Amino acid sequence: MDFSRVQLTDDEQAFRDEARAFLKKIVTEDVIRRDRETGDNFDEGVHLALGAAGYLAREWKPESEGGFDRVRRRIWELEKRRAHVPWVTSGTTSMIARSVEKFGSPELKAEVMPGVFSGHVRLCLGYTEPEGGSDVATCKTRAVRDGEGWIINGSKMFTTGAHNCQYVFLITNTDPDAPKHKSLTMFLVPLDSPGIEIQGIRTVDGDRTNIVYYSDVRVDDKYRLGEVNGGWTVVREPLNVEHGAVEAAADGLQDVSIMMHQAGFMAAAVDEAAAKVAEEDPNGRRLLDDGSVAYRLGRSIARMEASLSAPSIFGRVALAQTMRDISPDLMDILGTAAALPLGTDGAADDGAAEYVYRFAPLVGIYGGTLEVFRNMIAQYVLGLGKPVYAAAK
Repeated sequence: MDFSRVQLTDDEQAFRDEARAFLKKIVTEDVIRRDRETGDNFDEGVHLALGAAGYLAREWKPESEGGFDRVRRRIWELEKRRAHVPWVTSGTTSMIARSVEKFGSPELKAEVMPGVFSGHVRLCLGYTEPEGGSDVATCKTRAVRDGEGWIINGSKMFTTGAHNCQYVFLITNTDPDAPKHKSLTMFLVPLDSPGIEIQGIRTVDGDRTNIVYYSDVRVDDKYRLGEVNGGWTVVREPLNVEHGAVEAAADGLQDVSIMMHQAGFMAAAVDEAAAKVAEEDPNGRRLLDDGSVAYRLGRSIARMEASLSAPSIFGRVALAQTMRDISPDLMDILGTAAALPLGTDGAADDGAAEYVYRFAPLVGIYGGTLEVFRNMIAQYVLGLGKPVYAAAK
């Protein structure tokens, strides 16, 4: 791993300045306020502007096909975070599009991919079921052959972004008698199909997600991805990305783990708190001069820095747990005014700590709960075997 600082060329610095100016223009205060109010983590105007300017295509494609080179890709990722570009639907679209490109028919790719690059086509994940928890292989949503197509019945929970998307990456059961990992088939289902109903759900932090019902939804076979009953092969790659099970890049020009985007909100809140406690009151006193404040803030910063350096699946756990642990301390240090949200008069830090405090529980659930990831570390990294949940005899 190369930890040396990257010295930007004049062209790379010009690209950074161009990207920063473009993002500042399209990600306005109204965009951020509206994103917090709706909980969508998506703004269509911003997304379409990114597509029209060619950034979505350059972000997705490899350098050999006109995409970013490694340094520009890293610059772009960091500038998007600094600008607080709404991120969830863009992320799921990019992740699913790779499976469409790899497993989709030429007809399906021609239908979907140009819209992905322009921003007019967005894709969401249809994994979790009301009684399924984090084990997506226990899928009960059924797809049954019907001539040249399929009929789908079932329901999915936590299909975030469905109300802003055109297709759902849907895992279905096509052979209930087969072992669970050999009974699955993946489809890219158009969300305007008759029989689909999307109902919004609000999470504790104010985010919008959805439960989606599928009632006799008729889907042409061209929307199938991969082989019948071979869905585990199709879904495994995006699942690994979502879980953080990816190899580190030797050049150091990528995140060491997933959830780094979310961790950016934590880092911003810590910076806001550090600046606030260093301010002098009318009597020349600073909160930082209180030893307990200095200790708690220093402890929070140390924990944050350690979590930002944790790799792969370890980082996924460390970042989410650290957000949960330090956000109450940040709010407590800043006092009652830290409970006021973004854009509120009198907010201690313009809602930075308050947002992280509400956001942290959800970060520990995205893509699977922290308990699931800890079990994965125990089983696959430490070799401790499968957990046993049966009552002791």
